[in-house]
Amino acid sequence: MTPQLQQAIRLLQLPAVELQAEVQQAFEENPMLEQVEERPEEDPAMESVSGSETDSPVETTWDDLYTPTTRSGPAGETDYDPLENRGAGEETLHEHLLWQLQFTGLGPRDLAIATAVIDAVDDDGYLSLPVEEIRAGLSGSLPDLQTEEVEAVLHLVQQLDPVGCAARDLAETLRVQLSQLPSTTPGLTLALRIAAEHLDLLGRRGVDAVARALRAGRDETALAVRLIRRMDPRPGARIGGSQAEFAVPDVLVRKIDGTWRVELNPDVAPRLRINPYYAGLVRRADQSAENRYLRSQLQEARWFLRSLQSRGETLLRVATAIVSRQRPFLEYGEQAMRPLVLREIAEELDLHESTVSRVTTRKYMHTPRGVFEFKYFFSSHVNTADGGTCSATAIRALIRKLIAEEPPGRPLSDSRIAAILSERGIEVARRTVAKYRESMQIPSSTERRKSA
Repeated sequence: MTPQLQQAIRLLQLPAVELQAEVQQAFEENPMLEQVEERPEEDPAMESVSGSETDSPVETTWDDLYTPTTRSGPAGETDYDPLENRGAGEETLHEHLLWQLQFTGLGPRDLAIATAVIDAVDDDGYLSLPVEEIRAGLSGSLPDLQTEEVEAVLHLVQQLDPVGCAARDLAETLRVQLSQLPSTTPGLTLALRIAAEHLDLLGRRGVDAVARALRAGRDETALAVRLIRRMDPRPGARIGGSQAEFAVPDVLVRKIDGTWRVELNPDVAPRLRINPYYAGLVRRADQSAENRYLRSQLQEARWFLRSLQSRGETLLRVATAIVSRQRPFLEYGEQAMRPLVLREIAEELDLHESTVSRVTTRKYMHTPRGVFEFKYFFSSHVNTADGGTCSATAIRALIRKLIAEEPPGRPLSDSRIAAILSERGIEVARRTVAKYRESMQIPSSTERRKSA
């Protein structure tokens, strides 16, 4: 990987706050860069979305922000974008798991199932969707798919590194990780029993209570508990973790005269260009130390500005594609959110899926409905009775609305909510409703009745 490509990928991964710091550092260290004080009257980096189609960009060359030079790639290719179709840089959990699939020898059918399972794994490594919903999401391409097949592939994914990812709860990830230890490991058999049957008791009342429940010696139980505590309760967090940060939007979305407009945030977009005075000091044939230094700084400045330009253009393309797909959400709210996966945007824009993953991670979009991370607009789908699909985000919004409107003192059970959704053509199992309700931290119908 060339230094230019490494730099382009690194800048693409940075959120707005860190990008501003990077730009400031480059400006302070490289004399060839200068700040542009005045903003152009018309933002050169804006695209519009009208109806269901994406219009051509107004202007995205950014010529007013840097001195243009011919871009060339391998074998003398021109108009080379260092971010297109490249999968490199810091690896996300999803990318790490998907990369390992190519070495498993799975056939096309199992590979499709494994990919769907990995898509449903959250940043901590847990499965965010019920197995039945994953099966339903694949029913269009695999109509004869059985839940048992998904379960079998799920167990295989759980053996990938980090071991224990794609588990449905803490007990399962601990059991999977413990199962990787040699069978002769002291305390292993008891540790597996505790993980399967007594984790809650261990958390509430400690080792002695567990020992009594298992009718085992305290020392033996303590050894098993120490083994459990060596396991990782969040196996996915070790790969591509991120820290809390301010949500500074990279992109602004607004509706002007009936047309949705997508533009880069002018307060984040870099305002740098090549300093013409210092660039004019570089002499082509001069090999003095001073001239070599100036020539090196000029080259680095050009690489940096190209990387910034590529980052901005890629962000804008992805954001515009998302807005085009999710116009119903912007118009009507969560209940109108459409199903969307990274692969669809990658195919539409002819980008590597890992590039889209980088663009949508820790990047934020300011809309009339609030500030959202790009990833918010992506969700799995559930098939509807009329052959269409409904996004998981929309289903959560419907569940929340049904509960908010339920009769006082007569809360809707999960089964009743599932039945109402079925009447509206959305087939969702009761346990899926319960999973979504719990993810929104909404109490059960019994608890809601007590608090009424």
